[in-house]
Amino acid sequence: MISLSQIESDLTAAMKAKDQTAVDVLRGLKTRVQNEKISKMSDLSENDLVALIRSEVKKRKEAGEAFKNGGRQEMADKELKEAEILGKYLPQQMSEDQLAALIDKLIAENSYAAKDFGAAMGKLKSQVGNQADGATLAKLLKEKLK
Repeated sequence: MISLSQIESDLTAAMKAKDQTAVDVLRGLKTRVQNEKISKMSDLSENDLVALIRSEVKKRKEAGEAFKNGGRQEMADKELKEAEILGKYLPQQMSEDQLAALIDKLIAENSYAAKDFGAAMGKLKSQVGNQADGATLAKLLKEKLK
């Protein structure tokens, strides 16, 4: 289970180890979590934290890809390293094979067609929870519903 106190203790450990990249990433994450707490006026649930971290990882992967396409490999490497640091706080992800099997079962049980994408995606997300990101689910589901 992830929590703000875990992020703070990891930040302290990174500071002691003089790992500047981890320090910068964890400080930014801690700030984002605290800002979310303030905006919601309550503590964040684990699902909220996972969604927040997933969005931070996605931002860094997209930035890394943009830097790579722009010929800035050193910046791309930095962004991907930051995404890797943040990825440690995400729950174990299901493999694409596991997701494909789950999608096949869902389609067989409910006789979904391409027009039922929204309903199928909603049901799939409720079954999978935090174990897969939405982009991967959508990609696999679209392939199966053709």
